[in-house]
Amino acid sequence: MHGEYKVPGGKLVVVDLEVEDGALRQVRVAGDFFLEPDEAFDALSRALEGAPADTDTAGLAARVDAALPEGTVMYGLTSEGVGVAVRRALAHATDWTDYDWQLIHEAPQSPALLMALDEVLTEEVAAGRRPPTLRVWEWESPAVVIGSFQSLRNEVDQEGAARHGVQVVRRISGGGAMFCEPGNAITYSLSVPDSLVQGLSFADSYAYLDDWVLDALGDMGIKAWYQPLNDIATDAGKVAGAAQKRVAGGHGAVLHHVTMSYDIDAEKMVEVLRIGREKLSDKGTRSAKKRVDPLRRQTGLPRETVIERMLDSFRGRYGLTVGKATDEEMARARELARTKFSSPEWTARVP
Repeated sequence: MHGEYKVPGGKLVVVDLEVEDGALRQVRVAGDFFLEPDEAFDALSRALEGAPADTDTAGLAARVDAALPEGTVMYGLTSEGVGVAVRRALAHATDWTDYDWQLIHEAPQSPALLMALDEVLTEEVAAGRRPPTLRVWEWESPAVVIGSFQSLRNEVDQEGAARHGVQVVRRISGGGAMFCEPGNAITYSLSVPDSLVQGLSFADSYAYLDDWVLDALGDMGIKAWYQPLNDIATDAGKVAGAAQKRVAGGHGAVLHHVTMSYDIDAEKMVEVLRIGREKLSDKGTRSAKKRVDPLRRQTGLPRETVIERMLDSFRGRYGLTVGKATDEEMARARELARTKFSSPEWTARVP
């Protein structure tokens, strides 16, 4: 069995192993990490030899910690990362490069249709009828997108939303509210087979699926990191938030979508979002701008260039072929946009 895991902000850990009579055998840990002293390297593999195959990540990490020589220094490697790589090997997890990735980047679409496409495309990936897909959204109109479990009245000032022409829609994933305007947000979705995140905890899957965009931002001169549970941050402040939804059916799939703040109208945001107003009530809109720091200021690049460089980074790592939603997928999405994502019953499912 073979498992790989890139430690968030660190290096690749690779584990090869066998299982005999319910225990790990022939374990070999490798990777492009740094480790001192040299004898600590063999200790990694010895620590895992004979461990029960049902040992969880924390238990595997504890075995590694106990076996390492005193004074061991690890760079780009953690004992938890070794444990995750083992769990991924045991789960027969796949890797990014095992797939032919497809890009969907269409003309601007309504907020309700954007929500519906997430559901339809991820269901198609789960059923095995669509390859893993990276979809870049283009917003036709401004919107507040609330999480699946959020209270509509608690999150949104509907008078403020109506005054500014902001549509309120509810997505299928959890998490917090997003304020998005055409030209001011960069939003993308990953619809991936469940096997890509096998062996990862829910929290680890966020870091794993965000890792490529951290490198892309780094190429643009932005030092960014994953901030648990679902943010991407820089020294200047938060630049993005992520949310996920597991989709059953077929082999299963995961929807992971991210909204990045390219620019932001902070005054308008706090007139539309109650949660933003509450959090910042004693600090004003200046704090809103500081808390969510736009990519426009940090990169100095046009929004289209930021997106292009992100896609180039993904393509260079994993490959990426330009595609589109099929006619059947679009028909289903339009129907869902009309019957579900535009309906008061769904939007106010939590009043």
